[in-house]
Amino acid sequence: MALPAVAWLGLFMVVPCLIIFAYAFLTRGLYGGIEYTLTAENFQRVIDPLYAKIFLTSVRIAGIATLLAILIAYPAAYAICLAPKRTQPLLLFFAVLPFWSNYLIRTYAWIVLLNREGLLNNLLRWFGYEGEPLALLYSEGAVITGLVYNYLPFVILAIYSSLSRLNNELVEASRDLGAGRVRTFFRVTLPLTMPGVAAGGVFIFVLSIGNFVTPALLGGGRFQMIGNLVYDQFLTANDWPFGAALGMVLIVIMIGLLLLQARASARYSGETLEAANG
Repeated sequence: MALPAVAWLGLFMVVPCLIIFAYAFLTRGLYGGIEYTLTAENFQRVIDPLYAKIFLTSVRIAGIATLLAILIAYPAAYAICLAPKRTQPLLLFFAVLPFWSNYLIRTYAWIVLLNREGLLNNLLRWFGYEGEPLALLYSEGAVITGLVYNYLPFVILAIYSSLSRLNNELVEASRDLGAGRVRTFFRVTLPLTMPGVAAGGVFIFVLSIGNFVTPALLGGGRFQMIGNLVYDQFLTANDWPFGAALGMVLIVIMIGLLLLQARASARYSGETLEAANG
């Protein structure tokens, strides 16, 4: 019964990755495209300081977006879990409601909000601000804001899933032993829900580091990330082998993070089960 799903994943995920992997060891043609000459030069170019700086910039922006998303998503998921059971589905519906619109539409909405004549600058004028309009758009802050907004529902759902499975008897036991709400949260609730936090964090980091739409629209091309670099190599520079090498490095980073998250979650679950049985 799993054969159709396996065939689908193999045809539309594994095979394209293998093609990209093969292209990464070929040579760019004189006028673009590829020549079937094996070389490792493309991977050597990846570690060039120019491209390494873009990788580090991508990691930094994705890391900041991940941290902010977790700081926003955890209180939101916690509040949903504290709400009455009958209202939780409605609150989750509102959390994922942005997904009902297209990603590009949501990103263009931030352009309307952040531009020099946008809603935020007009609100500042309404409150009495008379200086030059703030340059909110086409900045690193705008890129991070767009990434956090677009991927925040994923983090909320991941953390909510972990919170909803939390054994309330452990929380009650902590309170019975004299711990207050704050101490109970940091000693019981937060540690036991870290798998959900890690899953949501890895999810948004992986999606953010390879994103090219948000930096292009909200960054105005001033903050190039690795996704933009891969896009440019394929569609502008017509250097498919180098673009494939960059793409493979990005895929390896993503797979590595996902494997680490899965291994950490499995280990944490095993330790929790062992502690409970002990």
